[in-house]
Amino acid sequence: MTAFRLTYRSLTLAGLMVFSLFGQTVDRTKPPQTPPVPSYKLPPVSESSLSNGMRIVLVQDSRFPLVTARLNFQAGMKFDPADLPGLAPAVAALLEEGTKTRTSRQISDEIDSLGGSIDGSAGADALTLSGEALSENLPRLLALMADLARNATFPQSEVDLYKQNRVQSLKAEHSDPGFLAGEKMASLLYGGSPYAHIAATEASIAKLDVPTMVRFRDAYLVPNNATLLLVGKLPAAGEVRKVVEQEFGSWQRKTLPAEAKMDFPAAKRQIVLVDRPGSVQADIHAGRLAPVRTSPDYFPLMLGSAILGGGANSRMFKDIRERDGFAYDAHSQYATERGAGDFQAVTEVRNEVLEPALKAVFAELDGMAAAPAPENELHAIQNRIAGLYLLRLETQEGVIAQLNSMNTLGLPNSFLENYVSRVRAVEPAQIQAAARKYMESADDTVVVVGDASKIGDVLRKFGTVEVAK
Repeated sequence: MTAFRLTYRSLTLAGLMVFSLFGQTVDRTKPPQTPPVPSYKLPPVSESSLSNGMRIVLVQDSRFPLVTARLNFQAGMKFDPADLPGLAPAVAALLEEGTKTRTSRQISDEIDSLGGSIDGSAGADALTLSGEALSENLPRLLALMADLARNATFPQSEVDLYKQNRVQSLKAEHSDPGFLAGEKMASLLYGGSPYAHIAATEASIAKLDVPTMVRFRDAYLVPNNATLLLVGKLPAAGEVRKVVEQEFGSWQRKTLPAEAKMDFPAAKRQIVLVDRPGSVQADIHAGRLAPVRTSPDYFPLMLGSAILGGGANSRMFKDIRERDGFAYDAHSQYATERGAGDFQAVTEVRNEVLEPALKAVFAELDGMAAAPAPENELHAIQNRIAGLYLLRLETQEGVIAQLNSMNTLGLPNSFLENYVSRVRAVEPAQIQAAARKYMESADDTVVVVGDASKIGDVLRKFGTVEVAK
């Protein structure tokens, strides 16, 4: 009987609450208030170094019996010889294809037995050997990673196969107008600096050989140029250090080669048409050099780029795509490396609407500099960026990817913890000031990929045009 009275009373109260909600007036002209996105707090980070200069970064995450590892070297494509663009990615890709004591097949079988994976990659600044395994297999994972980094032999048969495959993938890349535009933009914006190339060439692929790859490994894959990051269910820091010391302690430090000089061209209006005969659309890239993440302009420009072209609610998407119907895609992109960055507005349009579309791109860029962003527009972007940032840090992979990025870019780990608050702190006037420096179209480099015979005269209405093959 008591249970019945409690149930009856609960239902009655629930019913009264429902009826009271029906009686309330909801103002549907205003969006619901979004609660503040909390700041991110890194798990405890333990940092130390071996006597040979190798840094060790440990982050305990006991949620799953897994360990994720990164062995990071300042050895990316900016360290490639001038006549060998693409050398660093080739070295990274071939690290796991054989060492002095293991064949490619043995390496593959061993990593499978660890319940994990291993992979090498290289970007503009860094070469990274990535690995993961069950926590109980951490010593074996570190032994394997040490062997690949220290003793890779680059078997001739594997180098030959890589070269064949890379030529074919390069041809596929060059069939993509977006890649062609990116390649040309990098060469124009970065001039003679090491960031000017984003990929290999057929000529540089042909020059790849085993001695060249061994020299690169011996010059840059050295302990005083290395950081080992481990995130996961780890033993005590002292135990981890013993294993690291065992596998990496005898590695001899070396004097690193001097970095190439960074010398960038001044911003100026230039229009380059990359001829792609038969193309029925024109790929437009307009942009210039932009600040690195240590700059006070970084967060204002990053948020400004998101407002301009950072998704389906951005200005470029809503105006150039939805309102005008010029393009399926219209976006902006802001990329930063350790020593430089660039900002670009990008869209792909039908040949017949190139003129109004290019005017629209310029108008969007100039509009960002002409007036501060409305508060509601800025707040929506701040919420989205902060929320997505926190979601990316929910996994081991997300945490180690961000820590690896901080290491590559020379930033402190506190950058991660301060990220949300710095996003929140940006004011409309700061975005406008950054837009005046880096977005206004007057000094933009403009690259258009398309059929020169069909769109050349249209582009000349905007200024002198250089045609490139």
